[in-house]
Amino acid sequence: MTTPPLVSPFGGQPPPPQQQQQQQQQQQQAQAARDVNTASLCRIGQETVQDIVLRTMEIFQLLRNMQLPNGVTYHPNTHQDRLGKLQEHLRMLSVLFRKLRLVYDKCNENCAGMDPIPPEQLIPFVEDDSSKHEDRSAAQSRPATEERREILEVNKKLKQKNQQLKQIMDQLRNLIWEINSMLAVRS
Repeated sequence: MTTPPLVSPFGGQPPPPQQQQQQQQQQQQAQAARDVNTASLCRIGQETVQDIVLRTMEIFQLLRNMQLPNGVTYHPNTHQDRLGKLQEHLRMLSVLFRKLRLVYDKCNENCAGMDPIPPEQLIPFVEDDSSKHEDRSAAQSRPATEERREILEVNKKLKQKNQQLKQIMDQLRNLIWEINSMLAVRS
């Protein structure tokens, strides 16, 4: 059983070069759409979120600048213009949220086979001293304790030397004061 040869719509001749190029371009575009990197998708998602925040800020700015028709004369053209801008921003915001949803779904689809890492492991946190001490082994904590003790001893000696220098400076100041006062009395 043999299969009949495929007959092209061009009567057995290969398709024209222009159509071949179009088919190749379509195949490349389809391949590029499948090969979208998850990191690139995340970047696109980040930019989309930034656009959403920007549009939202612009919406609030427009709302703040709009005057309520509470008996105050207002220009209908200005009001209609601002209302049109507001509706356009809301429409764009809706489009951006749809785009963000598509990016989110595609990222989840790409990451479906990966082992999930619990978020607690991704977030660094500060530990208190007691938990740090428990986590360290005895070999690691001894040098740190000794080093800390040495630092405390050096600081204590430094304070003592500073106190001695202060006393010497006070004695010199008093001596100079006495010499100056004796010279002042003689002259």
